[in-house]
Amino acid sequence: MARGFALELRGVSISFGGLTALDDIDLDVAASEIVALIGPNGAGKTSLFNCISGVYRPTRGSVRFEGRELVGLEPHEIVALGVARTFQNIELFKGMTVLDNLLLGTHARRRVGPLAEALRLPWFAREEHRAVARAQELLAASGSGLRGDEIASELPYGLQKEVEVLRALAMDPRLLLLDEPAAGMTEDEGIALVKLIRRLREARGISVVLVEHNVGLVMSVAERIAVLDHGKRIAFGSADEVRHNTAVIRAYLGNPEGVRA
Repeated sequence: MARGFALELRGVSISFGGLTALDDIDLDVAASEIVALIGPNGAGKTSLFNCISGVYRPTRGSVRFEGRELVGLEPHEIVALGVARTFQNIELFKGMTVLDNLLLGTHARRRVGPLAEALRLPWFAREEHRAVARAQELLAASGSGLRGDEIASELPYGLQKEVEVLRALAMDPRLLLLDEPAAGMTEDEGIALVKLIRRLREARGISVVLVEHNVGLVMSVAERIAVLDHGKRIAFGSADEVRHNTAVIRAYLGNPEGVRA
């Protein structure tokens, strides 16, 4: 059975001071699909993420999530609809524990208001209990041995990146945007990240879009790959189709045998 689209982009374009960062981008992501965005530095990958998540407003075009238009919504409104993202740079609260960082992720989807929190009303306690249980469930699912009582700043870089992914997942998204999640990771940490993404996708049915420069990781995890160059989409297809696309080879990969780099 064909899957419906979780995310649909049509004609998305944006310019900054006369410089076109994105030029008429079309992209669709099926429910529970893993799609990767690759391309040279400055190709427009992060700008596209920013248009999806509400950080930027496209000059023209449409961004629809589960049939709802996102253009014009604020970032927190988009999060509330079920879209979460990470950023290129680690944005953890490094003096806090891993558990507290994950709990901050759950706040975006809490159903209780500040008055209930201040008064410690019974339903707030129940909501807090559910949030802690969800954070602990995510830690157990990671399989990396992360402990909730560890201080974020004391973790190796790769594990800090993993905590950031888990914090985004704590928002209970149906669409997860990962911006260079494996940057700075060792090969073993990157492999563990791939396994985590697959495991959580299977368990939760979320759609995943990732921007990543590690082409080997991309080829191993993504079901389809979109390639951007100078703000244009030059290819979109399976790993094998992208690997042998002459425009992609010329712009990015160098040669069909060089995709492991």
